[in-house]
Amino acid sequence: MSVMVDDDLWSAVGDPTRRRMLDLLLSEGGGTATSLSEHLPVTRQAVAKHLAVLDRVGLVHAAAAGREKRFRVDQAQLARAVAQLAGVGAAWDARLQRIKRIAETIQRGKDTSEQTEKK
Repeated sequence: MSVMVDDDLWSAVGDPTRRRMLDLLLSEGGGTATSLSEHLPVTRQAVAKHLAVLDRVGLVHAAAAGREKRFRVDQAQLARAVAQLAGVGAAWDARLQRIKRIAETIQRGKDTSEQTEKK
């Protein structure tokens, strides 16, 4: 069970500041580096760099808004990221279930051996 993962996309959303920025952009319907920096514990310049990463992977897109750029979340790319996350989660759930079954089989074998030795 192999899940295709876009490493650049995952790297971009792996940063907590960028995830917070995505949350803000979604809740506000968009924003600029300046408006986002007012809600985050980082400088406007740091926000601009984070936005560049998100833009590079297609999670946000910018449009000119006076002297600044206004960023909006790309819903299709966000849905793709969510689908990847769900796929990876399902793959790990299946792996963990296999490990659990193996561990239970080993434990049953030990329990049977111990009962045989006691007789």
